[in-house]
Amino acid sequence: MLRYTLRQLEYFVAVGETGSIARASERINVSSPSISAAIAQLEKEFGLPLFVRQHAHGLSLTQGGRLMMEQARRALREAGALMDIAGDISGLVRGPFSVGCLLTFAQLVLPTLRRGFEAQYPDVRIRQSELNQVELFSALRRSEIDVALTYDLDVPADLQFTALLRLPPFALMGTGHPLADREKVSIDELKDHPMVLLDLPLSADYFLSFFDALGVKPIIAERTRDMAVMRSLVANDFGYSIANVRPFSEISPDGNPIRCVPISGLVRPMRMGLLTAQDADRSNAVRAFIEYGKELVRSGRLNRIGGEALV
Repeated sequence: MLRYTLRQLEYFVAVGETGSIARASERINVSSPSISAAIAQLEKEFGLPLFVRQHAHGLSLTQGGRLMMEQARRALREAGALMDIAGDISGLVRGPFSVGCLLTFAQLVLPTLRRGFEAQYPDVRIRQSELNQVELFSALRRSEIDVALTYDLDVPADLQFTALLRLPPFALMGTGHPLADREKVSIDELKDHPMVLLDLPLSADYFLSFFDALGVKPIIAERTRDMAVMRSLVANDFGYSIANVRPFSEISPDGNPIRCVPISGLVRPMRMGLLTAQDADRSNAVRAFIEYGKELVRSGRLNRIGGEALV
């Protein structure tokens, strides 16, 4: 008889992925003592240590712990598949569901999408992850997430994209920038001014492709991987930047004003949508999530980030 539960395995995987009981507690919204007790019970049941406890550096998986975590992930995926089969038979949408989101706009879109979906389907328990584009591809292929909210940016052929919104690029700049009073601005006009590059995998290549098309190079004054930091750098006149999702407020995180100026000319817009593994839409939960995303766009509840509905 098994003397451990799927819930304990879920706690174990969360600690293994985050390297900390406290961070795992935040991710899965379970108290730290409950997670600690689950890990202790698993170690007792399996008869081996799963983690090395380092005072200043959190928890590190032992060699045995790494092997056990891979098997625990497989067990959780198989358990999820059972829920999918049950849902298909019964027509219900329920069980654990993991959503990844591109970190550049997760704060603006994911909580709204998640709250509405959970309200409509109360038997679904969602876990969210904020990742860059390459990490989202990898997580989908390893079945660590069920669906990703992201852009159609270099999407591999083995993944399936459902477009929701068309989002043209715009320039962000401080109110004191020489181009801040323009109704539109071109890449040719931007090229001679310092740039704050949002330096994330694939995203940076997309922004730089605008300049490559003109045979010019931007003057990259600053680089950051954080959207909030980028906005504050822009507001403090370290340079302009480029983005596709319009912030809800034209005030930077440090309280300074910024302007969003549309970019004119032949610049490719992004499409925001939902990315899944091939045939993932056979799952009741995935189908329901995609349909809910479409409903959210049709209702206009995402209009604040700009763009044009594609559904």
